Amino acid sequence: MYYLCTTPDSTILSILSVYIISFLIGLPANLLALCSFSMRIHSKPRPVDILLLNLTVSDLLFLIILPLKMHEAASDMQWTLPYFLCSITSFTFFSTIYTSTLLLTAVSVVRYIGVAFPIAYQQLRKPVYAIVISAGIWLMSSAQCSITIIIQHYPSLSSQNSSYCYENFTDKQLEVLLPVRFQMFFVLCLAPLLICVYCYLCCIWILYNRPRISCMLKQKAIGMALGTLAVFLICVVPYNLSHVVGYFQGKSPSWRYYVLLLSTFNTCLDPIIFYFSSSTFRCTGEKSIFRKFRVKDTEIQQQVTSSS
Repeated sequence: MYYLCTTPDSTILSILSVYIISFLIGLPANLLALCSFSMRIHSKPRPVDILLLNLTVSDLLFLIILPLKMHEAASDMQWTLPYFLCSITSFTFFSTIYTSTLLLTAVSVVRYIGVAFPIAYQQLRKPVYAIVISAGIWLMSSAQCSITIIIQHYPSLSSQNSSYCYENFTDKQLEVLLPVRFQMFFVLCLAPLLICVYCYLCCIWILYNRPRISCMLKQKAIGMALGTLAVFLICVVPYNLSHVVGYFQGKSPSWRYYVLLLSTFNTCLDPIIFYFSSSTFRCTGEKSIFRKFRVKDTEIQQQVTSSS
């Protein structure tokens, strides 16, 4: 038995619009962040910069395959491209969502250690620790989302219906997929959310009770923490709640399309987090944009001085 999924035209238009907006805004913003963090890591790498660089790469991978999802939406949600691209697209699309979630959680932990245990933080600032953590996150999210490949190609689970990509599932496929999604909610969403809430609330409390820190720095730190939690709650939690509802209903809920669009918008909001989370994106990014103009201005001033 197949669980066919028919999508209204209004929903398809919404999906396509969000994909296009996310691509047009997210791609240049994340490319700028990539250049900024790459320059920083070459000079003086910090754990947060390495984690945010990986977060940028994750978002860029998501954005690179987004045109394929646009083509799918423009084709009335039917997959008309070669079917092997469906597996690659589905795997990249969903794994990068969870990679970004786990990396944001790692950033919150690093921030908490830096604020609560500054001496221990100095000992843990070696880049190798952030590299190992990032590699572990990539492996964890890839292993969890490899189910998107298995259910489409494993002989006893695969179907002959190739008109849709990762949408219509047989009873055998749902027997595997729904429990996996259910445990992904706890491992890749709920646990990271609780860690982020704890770390950032502790950071806010500690900073608020330190009289030597200026009010402006406190407000920036608190704003960054609350902004990150807001992005987590708006872009990550609703989509993962669909896993819980789908597990008890025995099928993917009809509103899953809409909450998945919130996760797509995350690629546009992450650069804002980059801006407030790291001085690299503010300082190095400004240098990379305005350096040549400042050099030209200096040369012009020198020419005027010498001629006079």
